[in-house]
Amino acid sequence: MTSTETPLVRVLQTDGSYAPTAEAEQYLPFIDALSDAQLEQFYRDMVVIRAIDTQATNLQRQGQLALWPPSRGQEAAQVGSAYAARGQDTLFPSYREHAVTRIRGVDPLDIITVMRGNSHGGWNPLDPKNGNTRIYTLVLGSQTLHAAGFGMGLVLDGKTGTADPERDEAVVVYYGDGASSQGDVHEAMVFAASYNAPVLFFLQNNHWAISVPVQTQSKVPLVNRGAGYGIPSVRVDGNDVLASYAVSRAQLDAARNGGGPRAIEAVTYRMGAHTTSDDPTKYRGSDEEQQWAQRDPIARMRAFLEGRGAAASLFDDVETEAADAAEDLRSRAVTLTPPGRELMFDHVYSDPHPVMVEQKAWLDGYEASFEEGAR
Repeated sequence: MTSTETPLVRVLQTDGSYAPTAEAEQYLPFIDALSDAQLEQFYRDMVVIRAIDTQATNLQRQGQLALWPPSRGQEAAQVGSAYAARGQDTLFPSYREHAVTRIRGVDPLDIITVMRGNSHGGWNPLDPKNGNTRIYTLVLGSQTLHAAGFGMGLVLDGKTGTADPERDEAVVVYYGDGASSQGDVHEAMVFAASYNAPVLFFLQNNHWAISVPVQTQSKVPLVNRGAGYGIPSVRVDGNDVLASYAVSRAQLDAARNGGGPRAIEAVTYRMGAHTTSDDPTKYRGSDEEQQWAQRDPIARMRAFLEGRGAAASLFDDVETEAADAAEDLRSRAVTLTPPGRELMFDHVYSDPHPVMVEQKAWLDGYEASFEEGAR
């Protein structure tokens, strides 16, 4: 079965009409339970994070950041899955999950500090305000091993599978189609399956691992990779925020309840460059980009809300909030100052370490040896 023939869970068509596929029928109760306010919040978060993402891209182009990985086009997959997770769940992002981290409470400026070189990690994942969200991982696929290990710990500690949905915990780990070819991902699936760990492997198939198309990476649909390890896997329209939410909710509920690891392939598209150091015009055509632009997740959700009778004031309010959030990020980003050089020695180890103390003292002495003194 080819990728285009594989059943896809979709609730909203590209024009925003509510027309669930047969594969979506079992997930509709999750959508029916959503209030108007929740549906509007999905749209609001997608619009706001896109404005923030655009602003961050501009900041990099203007020399304020060393790098920025755009998330344009992937907002629905991220927003839906983030809202499907419970507060006690732990999330392991890759490096493009700007919507996920913001929904969980992470300040977007903390991502800026990483991409600007002001911070090694960005935020403290143990601080409650950050919603059990681990830091970004730039080493492809390594976060899946971290997530699997964390999930194994939940099983061994009896923090999952107790039939108490208010207490049971699960893990969500995000990665891309390129990372899915890394050995780390497959090793993580082996261990998660072996230990029945409550891990949701959330694959955002945005069709391009930098310049390598997904059809070169795999001759079968990527959803089959999880299934190959006995992990129940579902393929969803990643540009449909309702499908992303409903399937993620179902998969996480099953994982928390002792059902073991689950997997989702969210079929989406990276509208921008892989990072700001990339030029996608070198490896893909404008026709492809235009085709996917017609499937824009934000336009789709807006059309759905308009069809339900949402007031025009909602969309005006969202646009204002998005512009304010983007401007707030800019105003704070441009005032960041370089960290002291001592930062390179901090947090290498969890506790003070004599080697770090020695190296720091050596650098102090070395810089002091110059005629102009320490710099």
